[in-house]
Amino acid sequence: MTAGFDMTMPAFASNAPALLPDEALAKLQEGNKKFVADTEACAANISKRRQGVAKSQAPWAIVLTCSDSRVVPELVFGGVTLGELFVARNAGNVVDTDVLGTIEYGTEHLHAPLIVVMGHKRCGAVSAACEVVSKGTKLDGSIGKMTQPILPVALAETDRGDNFVDKTVHANAFNGAERILTESAIVSRLVEEGKVKIVPAYYDLDTGVVDFLHKV
Repeated sequence: MTAGFDMTMPAFASNAPALLPDEALAKLQEGNKKFVADTEACAANISKRRQGVAKSQAPWAIVLTCSDSRVVPELVFGGVTLGELFVARNAGNVVDTDVLGTIEYGTEHLHAPLIVVMGHKRCGAVSAACEVVSKGTKLDGSIGKMTQPILPVALAETDRGDNFVDKTVHANAFNGAERILTESAIVSRLVEEGKVKIVPAYYDLDTGVVDFLHKV
């Protein structure tokens, strides 16, 4: 018999009560303030926490963000530790099948009440997509395929000046949040029921501040 992963079972789910969406958002906001005020205070007691979550998890927020090595959600949100965030990462925080499946599992089976789609300042993937649009740059290999979902967002941006990349980063976060809502019947239902919120966000590499944009 071939081993399989039974998505009908709430594997790893915890009986711990979930936060309400607004409570989860407030917790992220306070954590980011802590990070900006005193980065050194964000070290986590990993060893003790590891034992506590080894057999179950109850993450209270899902974060889709970029693979950029400077963007570390667990630190950016105030030293969040093991078992708290359900994180999906790829270059340009692009919504694809893998990401949607991850988010659906996090909301429906792990009962995370908040989804944050977070772009960041000077994103390389978005910059590459903007170069394709503004300069006709050809991207080799899988990098070109990776940036394709960002191209329509860049094409829709009318300001091709100095703020072209930054505005596209913001728009890409909104686009990702909207795609999650429209392409996932599971998430859409949970949003309609008031159990989940989707919030685009923007992380400033220079200041450490996360700007939570309006709810989708």
